[in-house]
Amino acid sequence: MKRQSARLGDIWVGVNFWSRAGGPRMWRSYDPEVVSEELAVMRAHGMTVTRSFFYWPDFMPTPDTLDEELVARYADFLDRHQALGMRTIPTFIVGHMSGQNWDPAWRQGRDLFGDVWFVARQAWYVRELTARFKDHPAVAAWLLTNEVPIYADQRSRGVGTLDHEQVASWAQILIDAVRAGGGTQPVSIGDGAWGVEVTGNDNGFRVRELAGLVDFLGPHVYRMETDPVRRHLGAAFVCELLDLGGKPVIMEEFGLTSDYTSEADAAHYYRQVLHNTLLAGASGWLTWNNTDYDDLWQDEPYSHHPFEMHFGLVDAAGRPKAQALEVRDFAALIERVDLARCSRPDARAALVVSSYLESGYPFTHPQDATVVFDVCRQAYVAAREADLAVGVAREKDGIPDDCLLYLLPSAKQLTAPGWRALLERARDGATVYASWFAGEHAYQRGSWWPGLDAMFGVRKQSRYGLVEPITGDRVTLTMTAALGDLKAGDELVFPVAGNANARSYLPVEPDGAEVLARDDAGRPALLRHAVGAGWMVLAAYPFEYMAAITPNVNPEPTWRLYRALARASGVDEPVSFDTPLVSAALMRHEDGRVFVWCVSQAGTEVKAAPAVRSGTLRDEHGAPVSVVELPPYGVRVLELA
Repeated sequence: MKRQSARLGDIWVGVNFWSRAGGPRMWRSYDPEVVSEELAVMRAHGMTVTRSFFYWPDFMPTPDTLDEELVARYADFLDRHQALGMRTIPTFIVGHMSGQNWDPAWRQGRDLFGDVWFVARQAWYVRELTARFKDHPAVAAWLLTNEVPIYADQRSRGVGTLDHEQVASWAQILIDAVRAGGGTQPVSIGDGAWGVEVTGNDNGFRVRELAGLVDFLGPHVYRMETDPVRRHLGAAFVCELLDLGGKPVIMEEFGLTSDYTSEADAAHYYRQVLHNTLLAGASGWLTWNNTDYDDLWQDEPYSHHPFEMHFGLVDAAGRPKAQALEVRDFAALIERVDLARCSRPDARAALVVSSYLESGYPFTHPQDATVVFDVCRQAYVAAREADLAVGVAREKDGIPDDCLLYLLPSAKQLTAPGWRALLERARDGATVYASWFAGEHAYQRGSWWPGLDAMFGVRKQSRYGLVEPITGDRVTLTMTAALGDLKAGDELVFPVAGNANARSYLPVEPDGAEVLARDDAGRPALLRHAVGAGWMVLAAYPFEYMAAITPNVNPEPTWRLYRALARASGVDEPVSFDTPLVSAALMRHEDGRVFVWCVSQAGTEVKAAPAVRSGTLRDEHGAPVSVVELPPYGVRVLELA
């Protein structure tokens, strides 16, 4: 299975930029010397690209004029980028910024997408600014907006209030305005990639519809989590989900405020997000943001969102924080491995994402969509802990036919054609694993799995309208037969969580299936059924769902189950670790070199001996490496020779 490795050409490592002299209103009080100083600090830390912003109320004071003084200041801003060998991505409709919405004074409540006159004025503004700067060598790309779903509808963030057809038409008109203005550089929306295909909530900005219009997709990721490993891999999973339309994925915004964490933890977070999103196919990174804004404490948005003052890589005194050093080191590594000419190896294991995430089928519950993200992200965490190069296979796009293992985690729903396709993959020789899940709510509670008994070689013992509750806080599976590297007698202890609907299991008896594991009460909990040349494997518990809603749970033993399934299926990764605390992932250079990322999820120093199927791991100096030593949450990149 091919995995997304698209590139724009150059690899962007940079920052979202507002000068400390003014913040969003920097163009009113533009200080060119301060700007040059700020850019020089970024450049010294490996950053060659900024994302910059035309503050809309200032740049367009009337419906048919631009503020020429501010336009001239922006031209100077571009010249200062060029002098340092840097480029920038201008953002037009701003709009929304850091917990505040600002309208041009003449908007007068007009609808952003549906008012023809207002859309025409936006298009004029975009075209005119593009025409002014299209030939400047410092312009790397264009963005239409900043987080426009929040600007369009602050309370709902567009969910259930914005019409996707209007949104796509608006985007097409503004992109056409860029081209009409002579802009040939790449262009995208700046919406944050929060569409239904990622979140399960339809905010009108459907990624599938917009992917056909833009040159890259730009996620903005600031998730709050309850588990460190999910925190470190959450943005990576979003990047995997954005493998749509073959477009490059740029981490357009990510970061944290120093008011929320220690500097050491901030460094860990930056390091993990940078490297894990790279391994998930991202090819550009623009952190939020360049500097702190302590002197702007009386100004909106900082007066009412004071934590927004301290997202900077550099503090108000000009001191680079630890996260700036992480970006510097990451940029140096990208140059060393020549990332622009690297790609991800094909996957032999697929993580199946139910089409219920994004399709909005009639008479389904909203939780049926959002829970798909939760369980698939947890499955992705387990796969990474098992060192699996897993591809994300969206049911909506068809189940690929070139994998040896298919993982369907805690799925209440899959369409009948989706089940038929998985059954065909098993008949053709693959292993298909599915874990049972009743869902979080009571509407049509139960698994919508047609022909479950025949498919998995069991007889359901469930009762209509009822669930079989899981008692206790843990469920222990004891292997009764070997599976991959799991031996008979091995035990796997899983956390139990969920409400009265979800905290349940599927009682079954084997009817042709082999029982691989039983639970604490001796009931069949993991079964394997021969189908054609392959296998259908049933887990009677929603392991991934229960882990997904449990705080501080990772690593939990689903990774061992996935590794055993992979090895039993013939998926043998070139490099692996016998611990979930260190994961291995590969990148292949077009000249034949293979780089191995070793990523620690341990909060303390760790030493781990990698298992190498063929060849030798070597460090950047060519010395062989038999034990990988990593600091807390550390990353090391080796070469497989």
